[in-house]
Amino acid sequence: MGLFAGLPRGLRPSPPGRDPARDPAALSGDQVTAMLAELRRKLVERYGTANEAAAARAARRTGKIIVPVRFHVITDGERGKVSRVRAARQIAVLNAAYAGRRKGAVDTGVRFRLVSYDVTTNATWFKYPIHYERQMKAALNKGGATTLNLYTAAVGIDVLGFSTYPQYYSSRPGEDGVVVDYRSLPGGSYEEYSRGHTAVHEVGHWLGLFHTFENGCSEPGDGVDDTPYEATPTDGCPDTKDTCPSPGADPIHNFMDYSWDTCMREFTAGQGRRIRASWAAFRAAADG
Repeated sequence: MGLFAGLPRGLRPSPPGRDPARDPAALSGDQVTAMLAELRRKLVERYGTANEAAAARAARRTGKIIVPVRFHVITDGERGKVSRVRAARQIAVLNAAYAGRRKGAVDTGVRFRLVSYDVTTNATWFKYPIHYERQMKAALNKGGATTLNLYTAAVGIDVLGFSTYPQYYSSRPGEDGVVVDYRSLPGGSYEEYSRGHTAVHEVGHWLGLFHTFENGCSEPGDGVDDTPYEATPTDGCPDTKDTCPSPGADPIHNFMDYSWDTCMREFTAGQGRRIRASWAAFRAAADG
């Protein structure tokens, strides 16, 4: 079994000074191509078209996507405590991000609703959530493909969070969900990463988005037409960054980059279409 239970994971690195492995589970071009091909195949089955925009429009006619969230707080008895109020603040950050409330951002059509909150004291799960992911989720996961199980723990020195992709729900539903470091929630102690945008980023993976820098300047990138190619993840919040010869500066303000929380503010229209198409193909379809 690999580090992440045999499945590629979306990750966000830990704060500067930790010497993190920037992305130990980065997807190869072949993996992204295969995952996009699976998306197109599912769209043809459900809508008779592989066109993401057409499928996204069809999905949007049913109204906004309302995601029920089951919030699981893991502590060791002393560290990791997250109040229900703070959990609700994190949900508010998710809603603001996916509603596109900042200048230049778009409304993805996704909203989140906190439906349950629980606290589990388990020092092993708290300290090693990656390695004990299966055990932790087997005990706590609730709901189906359209329910977001969101966990907080001490993710570690390498990453701030990790997530499953919707393509893997049908084969391993018990591992579905998002795990973020409790110090990255709004008001947390991770300084440049303490506005709750780690959860926004990881939930993006859960909804079907790849990193904006996926595969660098090479095809297929992240497979979204309106996110410019980006050779390297963004560190901090530079005034300008343009690392690829293709048109467009690096999308340093995009939630699917690795910028500081203060720098992140937007999803693109193309990412919104990808989210809605992935939801229709993998999550709504799985729950009937």
